Amino acid sequence: MTSPVVSIAYHSGYGHTAVLAEAVRDGAAEAGATVHLIKVDGITDAEWELLDASDAIVFGSPTYMGTASGAFHQFAEATSKRWFGDAWLDKLAAGFTNSGSKSGDKLHTLQFFQTLAAQHGMTWINLGLKPGWNSSVGSENDLNRLGFFSGAGAQSPSDLGPEAVHKADIATAEHLGRRVATTARVFLAGKAAA
Repeated sequence: MTSPVVSIAYHSGYGHTAVLAEAVRDGAAEAGATVHLIKVDGITDAEWELLDASDAIVFGSPTYMGTASGAFHQFAEATSKRWFGDAWLDKLAAGFTNSGSKSGDKLHTLQFFQTLAAQHGMTWINLGLKPGWNSSVGSENDLNRLGFFSGAGAQSPSDLGPEAVHKADIATAEHLGRRVATTARVFLAGKAAA
């Protein structure tokens, strides 16, 4: 069986989201996927072709003012060329985001990614984790410590650099990468058997 191809299309304003993108990459690669990291604010024609050839695309952006960054929105609008030709129809999709606040309206960014995926006819992969850090025996070091279901949500202090991305959020992003790669493998096997 061919290994699934997972591309991570992301924007990172200050480096925090790039740390998460690398964690998603590491998790997907660990699960046997071929993985491409694509910075959407400098995307090339060759990288568009990588996205078109991918089995799954993971969207990532910081949450700024309650939604994905302007650079990611610009990329999302540029995907309309793919929409007209159904280039991403039936691909898998997932997402992750980071903000300075515990909530920071990250859910809105994840929902924006879900809507983008739905417009392309993609199938959304959720995080597949119960919430962490929600009981008296929980801790901030739990996977999914912020309790997101739609995708991976992370929180990094806005006055510190990328080295301050929380280890539990990195582990949660790695989990998302593994989940996407594993789901893509199952999806490919199903298509081959159909």
